[in-house]
Amino acid sequence: MTNEAQLNTAQTDEANDANEAAVRSPRVNFAKAAPKAFKALIGFDAAAREGLDPALVELVQIRSSQLNKCAYCLHMHTTDARKAGESEERLHMVAVWQEAPHFFTPKEQAALALTEAVTLVAQGGVPDAVYQRAAAHFDEPELARLLALIFTINTWNRLALSTGKVAGTDER
Repeated sequence: MTNEAQLNTAQTDEANDANEAAVRSPRVNFAKAAPKAFKALIGFDAAAREGLDPALVELVQIRSSQLNKCAYCLHMHTTDARKAGESEERLHMVAVWQEAPHFFTPKEQAALALTEAVTLVAQGGVPDAVYQRAAAHFDEPELARLLALIFTINTWNRLALSTGKVAGTDER
């Protein structure tokens, strides 16, 4: 197969995937079907956020949502970050924060590094250096809540992706 034919095949596959997503049949409404589990997740999320800087919370949720390719959560959290006063410039830099460290404080960089390691845990665990970097910026209770926040956004991403949530339809 020529390069041009491969490119056309790849483009056709992408278009088919996009069309399939657009016409996907309805999936379970998790909040209604498993209300106790949903309420427990909301409570876990609220407890995780407690005492953490709201701007940091959104950065962590944005980065995890990018890594998990969760458009629904990414749209929700970039919208929330804008409403909270986050700059467009920083929002555009979250995906490439390692190449643009001057946009983020050392504490935010440590949180983003930990977010990536935990979100991608199956690709190499959480390296000691990443953990120690975060531990240098967060006391133990704060670090535990940061980890809990990363756990919850990963759960929310998986819930949104599994149940077919559509970006731009904030159904909180």
